Amino acid sequence: MATAAKRENPSNPENPLHPDETSVSVAGSSGRSFTRCLLLGVALVGVLVGCSRDEPPTPPPAGPPAKEVALPGAAVMIAAGDIAVCGTSGDEATAHIVDSLLTTDSVAKLQNVVVTIGDNAYPSGSSGVENDFPRCFSPSWGSTRIMKVIHPSPGNHDYDSGSAEPYFSYFGQRAGPAGKGYYSYEVGSWHVVSLNSELYFEHGSPDEVQQQEDWLRKDLETHRTLCTLAYFHRPVFSSGKYGSTRATHPLWNILYEAGADLVLNGHEHDYERFLPQTPAGVADSAKGITQIVAGTGGANLRPVDYPLARNSAYQIHGRWGVLKLTLGAGEYRHAFLDTGGRVWDAGGGKCH
Repeated sequence: MATAAKRENPSNPENPLHPDETSVSVAGSSGRSFTRCLLLGVALVGVLVGCSRDEPPTPPPAGPPAKEVALPGAAVMIAAGDIAVCGTSGDEATAHIVDSLLTTDSVAKLQNVVVTIGDNAYPSGSSGVENDFPRCFSPSWGSTRIMKVIHPSPGNHDYDSGSAEPYFSYFGQRAGPAGKGYYSYEVGSWHVVSLNSELYFEHGSPDEVQQQEDWLRKDLETHRTLCTLAYFHRPVFSSGKYGSTRATHPLWNILYEAGADLVLNGHEHDYERFLPQTPAGVADSAKGITQIVAGTGGANLRPVDYPLARNSAYQIHGRWGVLKLTLGAGEYRHAFLDTGGRVWDAGGGKCH
């Protein structure tokens, strides 16, 4: 039964956090570029349609399905970017995962948060950019259960009206100080920072860029925790359509110097995890930041490109899903959960 339409490879160095891993390239080879629609059967959601400009979805790895590795009692973060498009079903499928996880965590009395990594709503449907958040985001990720624990960050499409006013108006205090797009909070023993990568493009002045960087330095100095996670839309490192984004490099420099452990990004409509590395892209098992791209929240999917970016450890394309992070005391676990119920890239690491 179809879901009703919504309202209008270079070798990599050894990864010390995954001892048997060099690079897990399960995404297939990238060849011709053309648009292909993919039919994905999803339990309880129906038949979904996603479009990719390249080959079919990443095939499941050989062997038994991966399983999550639990950290008993640890807080849970659910994350994805590039989410709501009116008239499509991808975001409704990922919202179903999020809602299910939140329900389970509530029964277990675990702290949980939902993170969006930019491009929350796309100008789509017959009304285009007009009211795109209530029209496109609300029917899926805008449920009461999700909105109660959501911590968003803005992406380039959240500025499509000419400003980010619809984004700030829709999320209100959940998005931090109005007009800024950056703020921080605590999840268990972790310090978490939401940043605004769009200030480095046409949506921020040099003064606004400097203000965010000054704020970030002060925030990290004030919150000297063992474990720190940051997220913003455009990734510094990527094997996707847009490739690495050097404009946001200053954020990585500040985070690396402060000893941050994880950075989450969207923008690329795929999943990709990198080995711990320096801002210069040098593998660093002692102090490096692990970056994970999860632009798989519901928008049209795209493949990764080859050759892969240096230190790319795991890639998935053509599959909607969410990143689940379990944030424990001094360590974390990660896994990608797709809309078909499969667990991918289960692993973890320790804070430094």
